[in-house]
Amino acid sequence: MNAEPNPPSNLSFKRSPAKQALRSLGVLWEGADYLLDSLQPLLSLLARIYVAQVFFSSGLTKLRDWGTTVALFTDEYQVPLLPPELAAVLGTFGEVALPVLLVLGLGGRFAALGLSCVNIVAVLSLMDIAPAALQQHITWGVLLLGLAVFGCGKWSTDRWLKPYVVATKR
Repeated sequence: MNAEPNPPSNLSFKRSPAKQALRSLGVLWEGADYLLDSLQPLLSLLARIYVAQVFFSSGLTKLRDWGTTVALFTDEYQVPLLPPELAAVLGTFGEVALPVLLVLGLGGRFAALGLSCVNIVAVLSLMDIAPAALQQHITWGVLLLGLAVFGCGKWSTDRWLKPYVVATKR
C-alpha cells in the first residue's frame, strides 16, 4: 500500500490573501457585468427613442411649412453636391422615416447609419453652427454610432425577426 502520505498538519492550504482578493474582484466583476448586460436593452431603447424624437420633430417641422423648408435649403443650408429641392426631400424623408424604423428597431443599424448621414450633412451644411448645437450633433452621432455598431438590442423588431430571417449561424 503505497498511499500518498497526508500533508503535514502545520501546512495550511487556505487561499492566500492575494488569491482571495482576486476572487472577490472576480465576483464583483461578474455582478457588474450581469447588471450592465441586463440594462443594455433598456438603455438601447432609451437611446433610440431620444435620438428618434429629435430627428422626427425636425422632419415634422419641415413638413408643416414646405415652402419655408425649400427656401431654407436654397438660401441657408449649403448641402454639398445636391440641388436644394432634392436635398429638402431626402433630408425630410430621412428625418421622418428613419426615426420610426429606429424606435421599432426594424432595420435598426440601417436606420442608425442613415440618421448618421443626415446628422453629418446637417453639420456640414451649417458651417456657422453654435458650439452648443455642435455638441448636440456630436452626442447624437455617438449614440447613433453605438446603435449602428452594436445593434438595437434585445428589445427590437430585428431581434425578434432574426430567427425567421437568418438562415445560418456564423
